[in-house]
Amino acid sequence: MHPILANQERLSIYLLGWLIFGVMLAAVLALPHDFSWTEALALAVPLTMVYGAICLSSWYVCRVYPLQKTPFAQLLLVQALAGILTIALWVLISSGWVLFLERAMAFSSFSVRVLPKSPLIIGVGFIMYSLTVAVHYLIVTFEASKESEQRELQSRIFAQEAELKALRAQINPHFLFNSLNSISALATQDPAAVRAMTLRLADFLRKSLRLGAQEFIRLEEEISMSLSFLEIEQIRYGSRLQIVQKIEEVCKDCVVPPLILQPLIENAVHHGIAHMLDGGTITLEAEWRGSVLHVSIANPVDPDRPRNRKGGLGLENVTKRLRAIYKEDAQLQSAERDGAYHTDLWLPAQTSLRLHRSAPVTTPSFVPE
Repeated sequence: MHPILANQERLSIYLLGWLIFGVMLAAVLALPHDFSWTEALALAVPLTMVYGAICLSSWYVCRVYPLQKTPFAQLLLVQALAGILTIALWVLISSGWVLFLERAMAFSSFSVRVLPKSPLIIGVGFIMYSLTVAVHYLIVTFEASKESEQRELQSRIFAQEAELKALRAQINPHFLFNSLNSISALATQDPAAVRAMTLRLADFLRKSLRLGAQEFIRLEEEISMSLSFLEIEQIRYGSRLQIVQKIEEVCKDCVVPPLILQPLIENAVHHGIAHMLDGGTITLEAEWRGSVLHVSIANPVDPDRPRNRKGGLGLENVTKRLRAIYKEDAQLQSAERDGAYHTDLWLPAQTSLRLHRSAPVTTPSFVPE
């Protein structure tokens, strides 16, 4: 559809412009006192409004012969022919309108007085047609640029979705690999524990498949999945693995990407508790501060443990997912201090599954330096 006719605001501006032009043309005719203001307005305003409607057709010519793809000589020839046809049609309509005014409005010798003004009217018509063509080319260029941006944005969205799907696909295999190693370690020592661990693993995978397919889930559901994971690990570590929760009630309804905490807690177990002879306690906290949801995970660490300089796959996965979903609106920080490893996650505090983004997250005062 025509971009001006399809947009009410554009159409209003377009018609207003032609109305102003009609008044200006009337002034040019009336000021030399060849015509009264009534005669000049009756002639100029209706004719310019009709001419404005006729000039709308130039958009179709501009669309068929775009500036970037049409040789200049061909473009000039096509637009010149289109302009001549448009002006010829306008002159024909003008002649009929002059005769109508002369008879219906009893304007004395109106056609005789208008005839000397024909070159002026034709010249003005050519200028206005050229301006209309220029406006249409600007609109065509703008629409093409807008479509290109939309295609690029859509391409980025598809790429982002593909990246998120790939990152999600890494979570369960990574976790499953570690779980199978744990089952293998227990197989010759405690068959009953292997059976219990296998059943809980199946339950965890069932939950992760159901909730992991969603874009966002409630924090309470995410924590429940993480606790299911810890139940599996507790079969292996027994009393060496403890968990303490400090979750503000209001935070439970906040929405988070699924399986965002499980890799962090898995790191706390395998890179923290697993290296402690007496085990330790993983502390999981969540608090709401202004527009920010702050989730922290802390676990004791052995200072003499083997160091992983590159960082774990789980932490890297979470970082990439946060960047893909929230851009700069989420932060993940981890650091070792006072004999414990702290992982802090800041997300936009949202309580509706329909919300995907919020105002940018500014680092709150409680963020450790």
